This record gives sequence, structure tokens and C-alpha cells, in this order.
Amino acid sequence: MAIDYKTRIPNNVDLDGNRRLQRALESWQPHYIDWWRQMGPDRFLENDVYLRTATSVDAKGWATYGAVKMPDYRWGIFLADAVPDRRIGFGDHKGEPAWQEVPGEYRSILRRLIVTQGDTEPASVEQQRMLGHICPSLYDLRNLFQVNVEEGRHLWAMVYLLHAHFGRDGREEAEELLQRHSGDADKPRILATFNEPIDDWLSFFMFCYFTDRDGKFQLKCLAESGFDPLARTCRFMLTEEAHHMFVGDTGIQRVTKRALEVMNELGTDDPAAIREQGAIDLPTIQKYINFWFSSAVDLFGADISSNAASYFADGLKGRPDEGRYEDHDCREAFFTVEGFDAAKGKIVTEDVPMRKAMNAVVRNAYIADCAIGVKRWNRLITKAGQDFELRLPSPRFRRDVGVWADFQFDPDGNPLSAEEWAQRKDEWIPSPDDRAFIKSLMQPVNKPGKMAGWIAPPDRGINNQPVDYEYVRL
Repeated sequence: MAIDYKTRIPNNVDLDGNRRLQRALESWQPHYIDWWRQMGPDRFLENDVYLRTATSVDAKGWATYGAVKMPDYRWGIFLADAVPDRRIGFGDHKGEPAWQEVPGEYRSILRRLIVTQGDTEPASVEQQRMLGHICPSLYDLRNLFQVNVEEGRHLWAMVYLLHAHFGRDGREEAEELLQRHSGDADKPRILATFNEPIDDWLSFFMFCYFTDRDGKFQLKCLAESGFDPLARTCRFMLTEEAHHMFVGDTGIQRVTKRALEVMNELGTDDPAAIREQGAIDLPTIQKYINFWFSSAVDLFGADISSNAASYFADGLKGRPDEGRYEDHDCREAFFTVEGFDAAKGKIVTEDVPMRKAMNAVVRNAYIADCAIGVKRWNRLITKAGQDFELRLPSPRFRRDVGVWADFQFDPDGNPLSAEEWAQRKDEWIPSPDDRAFIKSLMQPVNKPGKMAGWIAPPDRGINNQPVDYEYVRL
């Protein structure tokens, strides 16, 4: 389905046919541009950037590439093609026609789901605002900006739903999405992970790999929703989300590859020697994995959740790829979750109703997906002849949400006292010295084809362009 570019807002939802909605969104648009200029990428707004822009929802050719100044990027509203006679695929409404309008009894819950998803999109742009000043290459700078503009478009996707289906409440929520800011003491973003500072590129790559992967799974759950406009919106957003995870995956891979090159050149795996050569040692990469993975795992919520049960029962939020499951009702099913008996100091298990364990079900699928990239990075290490293995920490590690939140565990999942954690945490997550070292490497490299010394070049450029293409014209 082609996008209509005749209006100020590119769209495939026939805005021309709904003048009231069009005027409302056109009224919100300058507020968005003001937010972008104030809170988006700092100081690069007048530079031409080689960006892809959505031009259809056809999976075979949905985007075009070209030099664009970011404030002129054609943000718009794109829904995946409707599925004829689509039916709700799970929960108590299974088999009923998908809703084209918001059911009154679910209005408040759906609005909160949409607002929470929408709040993450501008938050990540704000978190990454200053990274352009310390880019390791023009290739990476372009990828940062591509992620940023697409997060901006994902905000547009949620704002459209709020304006189109929630009346005055939706319009007020859309304004609030521009008034909360990442890390703001008075009006922070809704979810804690999106208030974490991202002031170095290793953190950015970790964020793209782990946190955007959480976004993938949340979108896949919402793409199953019985509210069809939300499901169609999220299906198209997943198309763009894949690149964000690619940036994280290949970024971590390139940092690892450069560390291995230095290790083999020096003939040592001594972290201090690796650092002296301006590369990032593998134990430090592991610490960043531990930090960002544990932060992302919290985004799935409590392991046992009455809210998750309600979302599933009501047909609002399913499981990723719901069609691959046999039981779409889950009334009688149970799921085993872990807990901790503090008195006995041991892990215990409990069988809980499957509907209440939906967060744990989705989290397990997420963890398995994260492990695929880790295996890829470890193949690099093995191929280089080094004896080191990167790994995901236990999902009990460094948790602030759910059954593990009141306890401390090491990366292997072994229980610790509060004192042991305080004494040893710098072994497992980035210490102030680690962060200071990483920041010391963050010197900008702005010439086409050149790379910072702590990261290897990519295997290929973007859209068949060479690696030394001028991806951002400075």
C-alpha cells in the first residue's frame, strides 16, 4: 500500500478523509518538531544524513534511501495492510471479530498500554542526544541517526492511535509524551531503563541489542492485540525495529573483534595491556552485557502478574507469535516460576496459572533470542583462538522488579547477602573506573572510512554503499 505524501503528514490511513483528525495531528506536529530540535540529536540538524524513509508497507520494498536533513525527515503514520475478516486469536474473546474501535470497557487499559509503549520511543532519542559528538565513524553516526528518526516515527504511530481513538484524553496524553524527558527529576520517563544515561557508544550498542530487543517482543505481543489498529501499527513498526537490533548486534561484534585483534597482536589476554592499546577488554564487555541485559529483563514486569493475566484474557496483548502455540485460552494451563525462600536461602518453584505467568513466558522467549547473538560473538572469540566466553547473566541477577527484587544474586544466580553484593558488584557491572576508561576512548572520528581504535570496521556498508561512503555530510 503506497503512502500518501500529499498531506503534511505522510500516511496510509486516509487522513484526507478525516479532516478533524488531520487538523489535530497537524496541530501536534510543530510541537513534535520543537521537541526534536530541543531534545533530539544535538548540533547535527542541518547536516545531510544518508537515511532510509518509509514509502510503503510492502515488505519487498518499503523504504527509499537518500540524503535528508533530520528535521525534514518524512515522519508519518503507516499501518500494515489489514487482514480481511481478522479474528481475535487468544483469550476470552478468541474467535470474535477484531475491534476496529476501542471497546468501552477496555478504553483505559488500552490507552495506558499505548502511552507506555509510546513513551519509550522519544525517551531513547533523549538518552542518545549527545552521542553524535563522540561517534567512532560516520557509518556509526548515520546508524545512530537512523535509529533516532525511526524512534521518532514510532512515537508518531502511537500518537496517531491516541488522537484517532481516544478523543480529548488521547490528545492530552500525546502532549504529555513530549513533556516527560529521560532522566528529568520532576517528569521522568515512565520506565526506569529509559531514564538511564547513555553517554558512551558501548552502552548504545548494548541498548540497541538488549533494550530494543525488549521493544521487539513488546511490539510482537501488541501485534496480536484484538484492537486491530494497534496490531497493524505494531506489525509495521517491527519492520523498522530490526535495524535497531542489527546496530546493537554488529556493534558489540565489532568491539569484540577489535579486542581480539589486539589480544592476538600482543599475545596476551591481560585486560590492562588491552586497554593500554586503546581497545576494550572482554571482561569489560561482559560487565556491560550484565548491566544492560538485567536492566532490559526488568521491562517485562513481575513474573506473576494479575495485569498480564487481564491483558491476555481480554484479548489486548498476546504472546509473541501467538499462532505457534496450541492453547490460546490458557484457562486451565499452569506455568512453573521460580522464587526465593529467604529463610532457607534456596530457590523454590511454584506452578501458577499460565495467564498470570505471561510476563515470564515472554521473558523466557526474549532471553532465548538474546542468546543467539551471544553465540555469534563467542564464535568470533573461538575462531581467534582465545579462551573466553561471553554469556548472559542469570535472570535473577540485579533485578528491581518481580520476585527477585528484594534479594541479591551473582551472575550465576547464586544468592548473596547485601554486604557481599556491595563488596563485589564492581566485579560484575561497570565500575566508575570502567566507565571512566570507556569514556576516555570516546573521541570522534569524522572522516569517511576511518574508525576509532576501539572498534573494527563493519563488514559492509549501508544499502550497498561502501564503508567509506560519506554517510553524514559534515
